[in-house]
Amino acid sequence: MSETNAKKAAWTSADAEELYAIKTWSAGFFGVNGKGHMAVYPKPDSELEIDIPEVIEAAVAEGCTFPLILRFQDIISARVRRLNLTFQEAIAEAGYTGVYRSIYPIKVNQLHEVVAEVMEAGKPFNLGLECGSRAELMAALALIGDDTLLLCNGVKDHSMLSLMLNAQQLGQQVLPVIEKYTEFEQLMVLADQRGLGADQAPRLGVRVKLSTRGSGRWFESGGSSSKFGLTVPELVQLVSVLEERGIADRLELLHFHLGSQIADTQVLRSAVKEIAQFYADLHERGIRVQYLDVGGGLGVNYGGSYGGEYEDVDSSINYGLTEYANVIVFAVQEICAQRSVPEPTLLSESGRALTAHHSMLVMPVLGVHRPDTPPMRELPQSGDVPVVVRRMQIAYAEAGKVSTRGALTEVIHDAMDAHQEAEQLARLGYLNVEYLAHTESLYWSTAREVLRKFRELEIDPVPVEQSDLETQLTDLYLTDFSVFQSILDHWAIGQVFPVLPLDRLDEEPRRRGQVVDLTCDSDGKIDQYVSSLSNKSWLPLHDFRPGEPYYLGVFLVGAYQEILGDSHNLLGRVGEAHIYASEDEPGNFWIEEIIKPISIKDMLSTVQYFPSDLDRRMTELIRRKIEAGVVKPAEGMRILNNYNKRLEDTTYCDPEAVR
Repeated sequence: MSETNAKKAAWTSADAEELYAIKTWSAGFFGVNGKGHMAVYPKPDSELEIDIPEVIEAAVAEGCTFPLILRFQDIISARVRRLNLTFQEAIAEAGYTGVYRSIYPIKVNQLHEVVAEVMEAGKPFNLGLECGSRAELMAALALIGDDTLLLCNGVKDHSMLSLMLNAQQLGQQVLPVIEKYTEFEQLMVLADQRGLGADQAPRLGVRVKLSTRGSGRWFESGGSSSKFGLTVPELVQLVSVLEERGIADRLELLHFHLGSQIADTQVLRSAVKEIAQFYADLHERGIRVQYLDVGGGLGVNYGGSYGGEYEDVDSSINYGLTEYANVIVFAVQEICAQRSVPEPTLLSESGRALTAHHSMLVMPVLGVHRPDTPPMRELPQSGDVPVVVRRMQIAYAEAGKVSTRGALTEVIHDAMDAHQEAEQLARLGYLNVEYLAHTESLYWSTAREVLRKFRELEIDPVPVEQSDLETQLTDLYLTDFSVFQSILDHWAIGQVFPVLPLDRLDEEPRRRGQVVDLTCDSDGKIDQYVSSLSNKSWLPLHDFRPGEPYYLGVFLVGAYQEILGDSHNLLGRVGEAHIYASEDEPGNFWIEEIIKPISIKDMLSTVQYFPSDLDRRMTELIRRKIEAGVVKPAEGMRILNNYNKRLEDTTYCDPEAVR
């Protein structure tokens, strides 16, 4: 979309798709339908369409409140199938003699239903799981069968290693992946204490610190300075100990990790070749490692561009799934052919790519703050009207008359000078509040008119005055959510997420908006957006119509965000609706499950404000006020009952009450 208000052809849904760069980040799962609504297409190679505003309406009818997470579970299944089938195609094309198995790291999204959906979709492909903490291990052990591979990463203490050995004793395919050499030493001590012979010795894998560093935001996950992994001398020492014990065959896996989002496949190719050389060295030494695990990092394009004038590498990738699979398969095959060793089973831990697309956040706009309020009533044209007010009136009148760049520049400079002078006079007590308010209103109206005319001129490059006015006249859309709870990565690391209206997309959005949340924190806002505009600090939005719902959606939040959420201002977990596609249902969908948001009383309990104690304190307070005659007994009981009733509410605003 051009950053002007110049006349052009009638706005269409296709224009909206281009403006919000939907095809860049949607992976084919989202688009704008003929109604101008956002729609989801959860089943690849199918024309089945689900209208998202219709889903919202159905969820509200079922009792859902806002903000609301919508999970389109079929997208998980589609992503699992797409990943595994793409690797199968790459293996077939290369004539690779090994196989591929995908691993889901549950840290990406531990919600039981998400993990269950991933596992169900992965059954035909022998999908495995990965855990990285004691709690995750406890959850995963109860989910896997005898054939499900469970990799255990992260720091492992005595109790975790014991649990893993117990699982191996039960016949489960659980592999502790040694991250630090001391873990290996502990594992051997436990094996000795149990008197495990060579045929019962612990099976294990090893994470190796490669010289290849990662790329993208999490590049420090790879390379010699990475947090976890064995150095090459430690790897050799571990292998020597296993050989001395006669259990070298229990080393089954080599692993590396380049980070959560690999931006460049050249880095991936280098790392794969490096680990493949280690694999070949071990085979030549007689150690038949079975699995080669390339870790996580299969990227998701969040809408950023890779390369070019507005490069945003951290939010984009320079490859597709097919290229990713080919890089791994062909790189391993090349090294194995050169070294004349068998081709191993390939593993990857692609959590972000499997879950990011399936979940979106729906949040209603509660109101809009616009600095450019209309002019106030006319003040007297004679008498003691302050000179600074008259100067602003003249600037406002001139803004409606002039149209050239030079004249517009002069007008806005005059208006800015008068505005600053009025503020200074007010601070010194020489300008009363009524005159100051009139001056303020005139300034913003002047600024809006000058900006409109600057845009019509389509000046390239944009004048400094126009850029300043664009910033000043950005509307603040107050929205019912918390950045810190639902998209923490945006605040913490500047992660970009696609944000856009969910309807009215067949209507051109003419307002410059910035989305702000409910928290009292100045960082509680979204200040970087996905769009085709060069300036990503604001989002084109529609005029807000009080009394009419206006929903914004934040997409690609299914990976990490729902787990990382912070309870700033005690704004807690939001509600969810789990959606499945079906051609036999109205609207092509049905709601499988609804999860209620956390209540105020439960949120308060997490910070040691317990409902029973709060009720007791409020009861005593009301009793004292009744005895003192401040309120009558009936009114006091009404106030107390209302307080207790509110404890059952969600921690967020009720948009209906706001309207």
